[in-house]
Amino acid sequence: MEKIKILSDSTCDLTPEEVKELGVELVPVEIILGNDAFFDGEGIDARGVLDFVKRTGQLPKTTATNSERFKEYFSKYQKEGYKIIHFNISSKASTMYNNAKAAAEELGGDICVVDSKALSSGQGLEIMKTCDLIKEGKTYEEICEYLKTLPDRVQTSFVVDTLEFLHKGGRCSLAAMISAKMLKLHPHISMIDGQLKAKKKYAGNLKKCLSAYIKDLAAEYTSYDKTRCFITHSPSDREYVDYTIGLVKELFDFNEVLESEAGSTVTSHCGENTIGLLFIVE
Repeated sequence: MEKIKILSDSTCDLTPEEVKELGVELVPVEIILGNDAFFDGEGIDARGVLDFVKRTGQLPKTTATNSERFKEYFSKYQKEGYKIIHFNISSKASTMYNNAKAAAEELGGDICVVDSKALSSGQGLEIMKTCDLIKEGKTYEEICEYLKTLPDRVQTSFVVDTLEFLHKGGRCSLAAMISAKMLKLHPHISMIDGQLKAKKKYAGNLKKCLSAYIKDLAAEYTSYDKTRCFITHSPSDREYVDYTIGLVKELFDFNEVLESEAGSTVTSHCGENTIGLLFIVE
């Protein structure tokens, strides 16, 4: 059997248990909180990011991993005889894909760098699917060919409770934030062609909006990979998370409904009580 090693930047939001079970190597993204620098998941998590934003009113900054650091990771596994598949957050959200691609081209050999066109568990789903293919005995070449089309079939979306964090990040105006608060609007934000865009706005309390969101997805996507899905959320009230999980189990037919807490990147831009359903479309 071929020796294949999967790597990913830390924006994939897989749990430590999942990372260990899958044998994936994570390349942590650097996060800057004021004058302090952390590696994602090492000394800082989503709740720490929320506390920082609430305390200071500032959003954290992220530093894209440079090509030299990627070369260190890639060369380590090349020396051990592995063929490498590496996943990055969407190239339209960060320069990390381009940096990883440059490192792979400089090193040469079997290094497949994948633009996930996603973030969070959307990227995690692509990693898990790749692990499935390895277990099925697919060759490295077959898997790399499959990964040319997989990113376009990953449904990545969330419902946002408040526009406050999007406003802080310059992604919506003050007027839009105030009117959304007054009208109790909750945007459905979806990854479209590698970019997060507002797809729809729901009105009412958050539970009502989550219900409409899940029902809309069930109506829109009738053909999907039933292996698994993710309910991914920033730090959220347990009531909302459990309610969403129950709706998904009622309206979809996934073999596994996995729960994941969004990492620092998603949380810093969307705030608490942001909840999404992510899965692969046939």
